[in-house]
Amino acid sequence: MEPVAEISDLRVEADGRAIVDGVRLRVLPGRVTALVGASGSGKTTIGRALLGEYPAGAHVTGEVRRPGDGPVGYVPQHPAAVLNPARRVSALLDDIARPQVRHLPRRERRGTARRLVLTALSEAQLPEGERLLRRYPHQLSGGQQQRVVLAQALLLGARVIVADEPTTGQDVLTKKAVVDRLAAVAARGIAVVLLSHDLDVVRALADDVLVLRAGRVVESGPVKRLWEIPRHDWTRRLLEAQRPAPRVEAPADLGQPVLEVRDLTAVHDRTTTVLRVPHLALYSGTCLAVVGRSGSGKTTLARCLAGLHRDHHGEILLDGTTLPRSLRRRGRDQLAAVQYVFQDVLASFDEHRTVLAQVARTAVRLRGTTEEAATDEAGATLARLGLPEELTRRRPGELSGGELQRAALARALLARPRVLVCDEITSGLDTVSRRGLLDLLSSLVRDRGDLALVLITHDLDTAALAHRIAVLDAGELVEQGPARQVLTAPRHPLTTALRETITGPGTYTRA
Repeated sequence: MEPVAEISDLRVEADGRAIVDGVRLRVLPGRVTALVGASGSGKTTIGRALLGEYPAGAHVTGEVRRPGDGPVGYVPQHPAAVLNPARRVSALLDDIARPQVRHLPRRERRGTARRLVLTALSEAQLPEGERLLRRYPHQLSGGQQQRVVLAQALLLGARVIVADEPTTGQDVLTKKAVVDRLAAVAARGIAVVLLSHDLDVVRALADDVLVLRAGRVVESGPVKRLWEIPRHDWTRRLLEAQRPAPRVEAPADLGQPVLEVRDLTAVHDRTTTVLRVPHLALYSGTCLAVVGRSGSGKTTLARCLAGLHRDHHGEILLDGTTLPRSLRRRGRDQLAAVQYVFQDVLASFDEHRTVLAQVARTAVRLRGTTEEAATDEAGATLARLGLPEELTRRRPGELSGGELQRAALARALLARPRVLVCDEITSGLDTVSRRGLLDLLSSLVRDRGDLALVLITHDLDTAALAHRIAVLDAGELVEQGPARQVLTAPRHPLTTALRETITGPGTYTRA
């Protein structure tokens, strides 16, 4: 087969550092090629090179060829960055569909364009497309945003689709559907370049795998051979790091809840109820995992706790005192006490200031620390999370998604919070980094004693480190209880389905 895209001896240098060095890649029609490796290994740079895009000021050598016609579709890791926040989903997709129906009589164009849009949404695993078309991007979950961008690529008729972490932030049932959809895309003769930390998805979907480290390909070959006989030490480390999350023992005396939710009802557009939580309690020294499918209301709950979604009724209490619904009405101590680490971390940083300065600013603003002391503390915290000084003095856009997630966690920790809300913060990490971050979160909860962790996750294996688990389904709290009970003897059908999907053989079996 002739390749639809090919990279030869690609080298990309920025600020005197080689981001990618000597990479070769042949992209064949109807096949899935996966790039795996740690955050910052060069996966996204290679993927964007297929679009002809490089970091600002980069020096590029080598060759990227795209013979024939047809655009390259790109599904980014941070979908909100490419979705216009001021336009509804319908407008974003109609702009792509309209040029494809101009050859039709005027009276047929509108209806045909809408059918094309709904078909693309359905193929991207958004069957409720008619309802979602009325929403703005910020009213969608991270997983829904990613699938809207995938629908855009399908509408474009791309011959190559670069999928950058397409299953990030999604539950196992939705992951399986995404694998099925990308496999169906490949079956239509479209080449798929998969950039992913999710080794289960890579194993199920990819035909060939390139393992990257520090911008170089250290191993490549058919997926079956790499999994069964890995030759490079880094490949073996990535595979071995898939062990279960550590379990933290709960304190003997829980005392009074540090955070409590009573009769919470959240709405969108002032009329549509998207979340109902009768009661939740969180205790110091413990972790509560909130799990559920993409779009189930997990992020809405997190944003309510942090004061970022004020359109809700009911009470959220900190140490028995009701917290104002809006972040703007919370005092400095309340802001410091409840910290939120966003799923879409890129959007949470100022693109013009260095990461170190933004992390340090938290201690200055919320704790009254001097700038010098705050900078020292920020540097030490970032280093503990695996970010060296050279990286922290860059702007956010120059860091990988996984590196930015760790920076966002450091920023929250500098407030010395009582409650730390983490929204899918392991979803953009390779298995080695994910293992290290979960170990760190476990030690923070265990050693600090006064910290309570709310872990928003689609992954029941990650949820296993929690003391308690709450399960959301279609905006309803359908089950909660001790983690061991929920994981081993679930009572609700959704929890059972999630559990069976990750424990059954062939989780993401490709047709």
